[in-house]
Amino acid sequence: MTAPIRWGILGLGTIARAFATGLTAVPDAKLAAVGSRSVFKAKEFAREFGAARIHGSYEDLAKDPDVDAIYIATPHPMHKDDAILCLNHGKAVLCEKPFCVNAKELEQVVAVAREKNVFLMEAMWTRFMPVMAKVREWLAAGRIGEPRLVTADFGFRCQWDPESRLLTPTLAGGGLLDVGIYTVAFTSMVFGPQPSRIAGFAHLGETGVDEQAAFILGYPGGGLASLTCAVRTETTQSARIDGTEGRIEIPSPFWKATRATLTAGGRTETIDAPHKANGYEYEAMEVGRCLRAGLKESPIVTLDESLALMRVLDQVRAQFGLKYPMDE
Repeated sequence: MTAPIRWGILGLGTIARAFATGLTAVPDAKLAAVGSRSVFKAKEFAREFGAARIHGSYEDLAKDPDVDAIYIATPHPMHKDDAILCLNHGKAVLCEKPFCVNAKELEQVVAVAREKNVFLMEAMWTRFMPVMAKVREWLAAGRIGEPRLVTADFGFRCQWDPESRLLTPTLAGGGLLDVGIYTVAFTSMVFGPQPSRIAGFAHLGETGVDEQAAFILGYPGGGLASLTCAVRTETTQSARIDGTEGRIEIPSPFWKATRATLTAGGRTETIDAPHKANGYEYEAMEVGRCLRAGLKESPIVTLDESLALMRVLDQVRAQFGLKYPMDE
């Protein structure tokens, strides 16, 4: 592919606006089309971000012959069906995190992608930021010795609305799936995606979802991760990796990092990497790189890793005693 990657966006809420903003900083990509169940919303979004075509249904967007890749920005209970729809029409898919509500759903999506031989990736945008690439470089070079402990936190206080996406069980609300996934994915970057031990506790609020949670993941070899998340508690949103010979600190908010500091051997090294736009541009760049190389998944966030992390989230939720209607 030598022409710009032609993107479609499915679902036009807040996260879709963030992705569209990031896409403006990708020189070999353009927003070609948008899809919404509201034609009015599609027209307004297309006008603001310069999309050439609008679609009043998700299926029409998936069928659009002038779209190469689709970013799925609907709430996560809709991800499975929306992703399968796009994959069945041969469209490369970048699906907002968490990939699905549970591993069973994601297994179905991955099976379709592999059967159809179509690109699929979870939109774990933090992983592709330049700061995180530098952190992986430091780890690979052994700059802090052997990593032993990961600490990561992502919590905020949403307004009280028992019918909101964040607090409703029928929309898979709660902290773990919405923001806890960032802490689990960060830990996976350090220790790998498959812990051998899991222990977790959560406060299940009035609506029955996890309003705040703390959990520990133990890994073969002794690595430990101490992770917290919340949707009704304001927290530091920072991350740290402690090793046998030093540490790496990523200040708040670590999930859209522009700075990291390495301390080892009595010396400190800092990387500052402001985003070109808002940070969403890097995952779009990765999709474009993969499509031009003929890849069906990203080597940085593989489908097997996403499956493993979804299984971890399932196990953590089981520790909480939290089930959603779509788990049955």
